[in-house]
Amino acid sequence: MKTSRRDFLVSSALAGGVGMLASCERATSLLSQEAGQRLPDSLAVCDAVEVDPGFHLLSRATFGPWPGEVERLRALGREAWIEEQLQPESLDDTLCDLRVGAFESLHFEPGNAWEFRKEVLRDEITRHAFLRAVYSRRQLFEVMVEFWTDHLNIDIEKGDCIYLKPSDDLRVVRRHALGSFRELVLASAKSPAMLTYLDGRDNKVRKHFPKDAPNENYARELMELHTLGVAGGYSQEDVREAARCLTGWTVDLKRGMLKDLNLFAPARGVTYFKPDWHDDGAKTVLGQRIPAVGGEADLERLVDIVCNHPATARYLAGKLCHRFVSHTPAPALVERVAAEFTRTSGDIKSLLRVILNSGEFAESRGALFKRPFRFVVSALRAVAADTHAHKPLLDYLHRMGQGLFQHPTPDGYPDEEAPWLGTLLWRWNFAFALAGGKVPTVGIDARALRRVLEPGAKLKNPPSAKFADNLFAHACGRRPVEAEQEALTHLTDPGELLGAVLASPAFQRC
Repeated sequence: MKTSRRDFLVSSALAGGVGMLASCERATSLLSQEAGQRLPDSLAVCDAVEVDPGFHLLSRATFGPWPGEVERLRALGREAWIEEQLQPESLDDTLCDLRVGAFESLHFEPGNAWEFRKEVLRDEITRHAFLRAVYSRRQLFEVMVEFWTDHLNIDIEKGDCIYLKPSDDLRVVRRHALGSFRELVLASAKSPAMLTYLDGRDNKVRKHFPKDAPNENYARELMELHTLGVAGGYSQEDVREAARCLTGWTVDLKRGMLKDLNLFAPARGVTYFKPDWHDDGAKTVLGQRIPAVGGEADLERLVDIVCNHPATARYLAGKLCHRFVSHTPAPALVERVAAEFTRTSGDIKSLLRVILNSGEFAESRGALFKRPFRFVVSALRAVAADTHAHKPLLDYLHRMGQGLFQHPTPDGYPDEEAPWLGTLLWRWNFAFALAGGKVPTVGIDARALRRVLEPGAKLKNPPSAKFADNLFAHACGRRPVEAEQEALTHLTDPGELLGAVLASPAFQRC
């Protein structure tokens, strides 16, 4: 049987050449393109003035449609596509794995991360997140990774967080992104990165140190940002009592083994519990009593209390609807999602099913303003770009105000439209630079895109009105209205035309 070039390359990677190919970006790009990670030979574009429903689903549940994905969704069926995305382990992600296979620092134990320079750690965690968003077939999973990264925000520029966040990303956010909300919060509460970022590692009440007092930083954010929400009905006394529950959990950032009162800490950068730092008296949080002498189990009791509180169901429902549906989500939808949260004890997949299959979601087409990360990634996906996310590309995100893992406050990057309107000039600059092939380390095949969207056209001729319409429909999920057509008709250079489409108000929204 004859073996194709594609089959040979893919089988070689799967047979053990993955590490070699991942170390060579050019070979990885070649393999990816041969295996189908490129523009297809033909594209069916939307022929309606309203955003196509399939395009809309892909615009929200992914980081933007990859060419040909709308047709695949139609063939598979909406419900089947959603269920496929909710089982990410069923999707072969080998090609994406190849692009990120050289990022060694992401897989080290927290204590070993100090072996790397900060610039290496920063480069690898940001490039990893970016490339997963662009190339992973597990798109809904990656969308939820971004959601929880904001929800449980940790700024890698604070103190030693840069050494600890890679492990947090892998073992907290990615491990639980589509799992149980309670397990996600519990893992975050014990995360060395979170304990360091919100000063939980200094939360101690020792018997013979009368000046010791609980550090309330993490307890406050646990209630205000991670569970109940700022209007969740908790009091300052609840924050204080929660902080008492959390005393004793710490991280040794200086030595491999720490001898203290005959206790040994695990390896550097690993969370452990120090009983002599723990306030072991009785506590009352949100009206629920936690008996004395609970020791390290007080943390789990606290997590159970806040995760099972009705305010948490409403807060998480509202936040998810805000991200996926509307900046002012319908109260009825929020209540349905909150009820599902309560019914399933916070099963994240179940919440997403309610949202993505709702009438409110279907009616919200084109209503959300893309944040810089989604804008840049969706542009790359729209043109099937080839990149390995080096500094010249990531610099655009910094200029637009969304450097990955670098939001300085615990609330994460905002979802609202207003904070991002000041970045429009940099968006336009990026759109035209990408379309003109002027973003270093990023490759696009503009000629192939034109051949696909204007079959039979002579590429030396100026683009036709049909090509302009098809390009707009491909990128924005609908036909251009009259004013949009007029804005595009005077553009005779294909690169300028593509740049104008990517910079258009329609592409800025999803």
